[in-house]
Amino acid sequence: MNLKLLSLFLIAATAVHAADWRQFRGPNGNGAANEAQVPTVLNASNSIAWKINLPGKGLSSPIIVGDRVFVTCSSGLKEQRLHVICYNAADGTKLWERQFWATGRTMCHEKIAVAAPTPVSDGKYIATIFSSNDIVCLDLDGNLIWFRGLGRDYPNASNSLGMSSSLLIAGGVVVAQVESQSEAFTVGLELATGLNRWKLERARGANWTSPVLLQTKGAELVALQSSKGLAAIDPATGRTVWNYTNSASSTPSSTADGARLFIPSQGLTALEFSGADAEPKQLWRSGQLRPGTPSPAVLGGKIFTMNDGGVLTCGNATTGDRLWQLRLKGPFSASPVVAGQFLYCVNEKGLAQVVDTTRPEGEVVSELDLGEMILSTPSIANGAIYFRSNGQLWKIGKS
Repeated sequence: MNLKLLSLFLIAATAVHAADWRQFRGPNGNGAANEAQVPTVLNASNSIAWKINLPGKGLSSPIIVGDRVFVTCSSGLKEQRLHVICYNAADGTKLWERQFWATGRTMCHEKIAVAAPTPVSDGKYIATIFSSNDIVCLDLDGNLIWFRGLGRDYPNASNSLGMSSSLLIAGGVVVAQVESQSEAFTVGLELATGLNRWKLERARGANWTSPVLLQTKGAELVALQSSKGLAAIDPATGRTVWNYTNSASSTPSSTADGARLFIPSQGLTALEFSGADAEPKQLWRSGQLRPGTPSPAVLGGKIFTMNDGGVLTCGNATTGDRLWQLRLKGPFSASPVVAGQFLYCVNEKGLAQVVDTTRPEGEVVSELDLGEMILSTPSIANGAIYFRSNGQLWKIGKS
């Protein structure tokens, strides 16, 4: 292969990697896609590339790795049957499905599901945790790599509403945040084996937030949020590097954007960090940007928060000043996601709304009624956006 062909190959490989959506809230865990070519005019006649039926309930978002879409479900009277399913992104054809029996508690609120946390992938493996605290690791062809029943190892870590913290992969370590009133911990598992590398005791309390990756100068840290605040840890060892102790929400997760971290704390608080071991500096705090259940999303120099009733607030990410507010048709549980200059929001009734953020006060430019309750955050990859309900998975874009 000559140098020119090698360069073209590397560019193509980088483009495919950039278009993946491998974890909860996208490539950087902040709701933003690394692409802009996503449909902005949605309608039932020509926007839906395909729609398929799912075998069980789920709040987890689909993840996309290359030309494959992965989604989890839970089925049965007590949702004890756990599903991991792979579909062809082009036409929705099912490539494989793996089923497992839950080993931990499957009790959860009727509105929620055991398949609540979103899977994560490093491009070679896919790992997912269920509300039963069962973790499954498979390769992209569906071969089982390992299975951990954390509910058997740590039986008190559960709550009556259900667990929903998604996994994170950092430096070959799977970070699982498992926190309840009875037992609370975060564990780092070897991606290749599922064995404990470290286990960090955490303050007891029900918590539904997910860990967030922080890119610092020369290192990666993982932010663990709870009602007590936020801890930044070294994913290789579990060592706590610094602590933010001014309390935080236990529902919407923090959002990272480069060297800044936006924490749902006393409204919304912005921190800036300058190095792996440096204490962060508070940039601003705003009560006007307080999020509800949905986690914030970042687009360039703007931060977007949504309250449960459907009021979308746009703020200046540098200063914390509120720029505008727009009332959408709510209520909302799913977090908004961003592609280009457009914000994609779906309410609990299944109404998808596209907001043009370049308009002076924001403007809804398109709507699509999917007709089912949707609590899952959408996913974006390769020019398409994916929605899932308890019964359906949709691809909106070119088939």
